[in-house]
Amino acid sequence: MPVTVSARATLDTIRAKHRDGARIYVPGVAAEPLVLAEALRAGPELAADHTFLGIWIPGVNTTDWAGLHPKARSEQIFLGAQWRESFRTGRAGFLPLIYTRAWRWLAETPVDAAFVTVAPPDSNGRASLGSASDFTPALWDRAGLKFAIVNPHMPAIPSAPSIDLAACDGVIEALTPLPGYDAGTLAPEFAAIAGHVAGLVRDGDAVQFGLGKVQLAVLPALAGHKGLTIHSGMVSDPLLEILDGYRVAAIHTGTILGGSELNARLAADRRVTMKTVRQTHFPEAFQTLNGFCAINSLIEVDLFGQGNGEFVSGEQVSGGGGLLDFARGAQISSGGRAIFALVSTARGGSVSRIVPRLGSGAVTLTRSDIGIVVTEHGIAHLDGLDIDARAEALIAIAAPQHRDTLANDWAQMRRAM
Repeated sequence: MPVTVSARATLDTIRAKHRDGARIYVPGVAAEPLVLAEALRAGPELAADHTFLGIWIPGVNTTDWAGLHPKARSEQIFLGAQWRESFRTGRAGFLPLIYTRAWRWLAETPVDAAFVTVAPPDSNGRASLGSASDFTPALWDRAGLKFAIVNPHMPAIPSAPSIDLAACDGVIEALTPLPGYDAGTLAPEFAAIAGHVAGLVRDGDAVQFGLGKVQLAVLPALAGHKGLTIHSGMVSDPLLEILDGYRVAAIHTGTILGGSELNARLAADRRVTMKTVRQTHFPEAFQTLNGFCAINSLIEVDLFGQGNGEFVSGEQVSGGGGLLDFARGAQISSGGRAIFALVSTARGGSVSRIVPRLGSGAVTLTRSDIGIVVTEHGIAHLDGLDIDARAEALIAIAAPQHRDTLANDWAQMRRAM
């Protein structure tokens, strides 16, 4: 077994081998190494000249790795408020990659050192990646230096990938809470949205949910369904609503973002298979999933059926993530459906989220990727419709106070085509 060291000692080891700076992989989601962030805040000079790379999720991961030192940099596929200043100053490099492309990037980009958070090892010295099995396997074997953070809060899930602690260059022992996700409270409109979406799901379907209020609303609404397969990049606490009985037949996921109850339940549940992004997001994953329903949300949808999941008022606030992978996975799956749900307005009803045309650079999903759009006012089935019928279907589920304006805007746009 490798020697147990401090987080500071691992950074000293990296500096000794890479005096001009290293490319350091730092995992995100539930594996975010908070003990490493604490060491770097205590000694900011330890971050100088290093480039930190990883898949860090807005609303889940809070560390701005590039912000730890003026000469530090980061490479990442999401943006959020905590990374805004580093992005503005050019220290945070934003890569506009979906999950399948991000996996390939991590599998190929140079990595001088890598950290991973794991559960306590078994009798053979192997430690489970537990609730964060998504991206680390893409690069772990080829990292120059390997450091494991053993955290008793990380559940040892039998189906999760594992690493050999004896192959690590150092082991850090830490007892820090695992990052989770809180979707907050639901607006009243979500009750209608949940009912519409639940009506689109059949018994025996495979379903995927992105993080957020749509998941919080829709999962309880599926309590009357049976034999569902959860096939998702992430699952969080709302899944507890349907775990009992015969509602769920199997759970395939790469990340668990929940409290201790969810982690404990899923660690002991034989229906759970922890998978990498290579197994959850790539096209071949959907060929054997019948009736795959990709259920996600967007910031806005335009009358062409294009979707924006990344920009608010021209400001990059997120990333494409797995939206496109799952939307296209629904097209591969026999009987699959790409469902996008959103409240029809923002700012107290004054702004419509069904818009005439997306802003420049704001297209996350093309008009051929979105099959069904749901708001509290109804369902727009877009597949098979011509452009005029698509616009009419979307206007019909916009907020009533915005429908006339949208219809007039479409008429002007249509004449210019």
